[in-house]
Amino acid sequence: MQGKVVVITGASQGIGASAARVFAAAGAKVVLLARSEAKITALAEELGGAAMALRCDVSVWSDVAAAVEAVTARFGRLDVWIGNAGVIEPIAKLAEVDPLEWANSVAINLNGVLHGMRAVLPVMRSQAAGTVITLSSGAAHNPLEGWGAYCAAKAGAAMLTRVAQVEEGANGLRIMGLSPGTVATQMQVKIKASGVNAVSRLDPSAHIPPDWPARCLMWMCGPGADSWLGKEVSLRDDVIRRAVGLVE
Repeated sequence: MQGKVVVITGASQGIGASAARVFAAAGAKVVLLARSEAKITALAEELGGAAMALRCDVSVWSDVAAAVEAVTARFGRLDVWIGNAGVIEPIAKLAEVDPLEWANSVAINLNGVLHGMRAVLPVMRSQAAGTVITLSSGAAHNPLEGWGAYCAAKAGAAMLTRVAQVEEGANGLRIMGLSPGTVATQMQVKIKASGVNAVSRLDPSAHIPPDWPARCLMWMCGPGADSWLGKEVSLRDDVIRRAVGLVE
């Protein structure tokens, strides 16, 4: 990853912040995107001169387009885009959910993925190279009580990722998804507090640390993950965990 330009959405905490540290340690030039400008600015200072922080709401197309323009203006290229930004809210049954909260979830979890792809695919196509990774979830493929908005948006994002590889694979691009399983992040705190569905009842010891998916994301940028293009890597899979070096 030495010298590669890596952009991470939702980089203010959790998997995004851990990924920023992993990629920076590997020599990448890391760009942090999030709505919380103070948090990503502090993280960029921690990571040093190769890091760049840009306030960006992925649900707003103009924000994403401007961020990509700023990245290419500074670095001249964009090698990796990690679509990590996401929210679990609203946690509510379909008969009770607030339609406006539903729309906000879809705007971030699904439209945000499209905005990222729409902005970076032309840049990467002009380079004839680039990797796009979408953070997926088991919820994309399994219905869960109270998670209708999250499940539906993640399912859409998973299919969008597959379509992107079909359209851009011949142009030298690498596009795939990562389903990390349950991760010890602030999102799990919110899920636990909700008391809704089996995930909220998991013991905290069941969750993997955020640096596991972060390390997997870096592995996915290399040739070892080429057989997964257009597919979804599951970090629940022991074969993947061994390939990444998380377990022996």
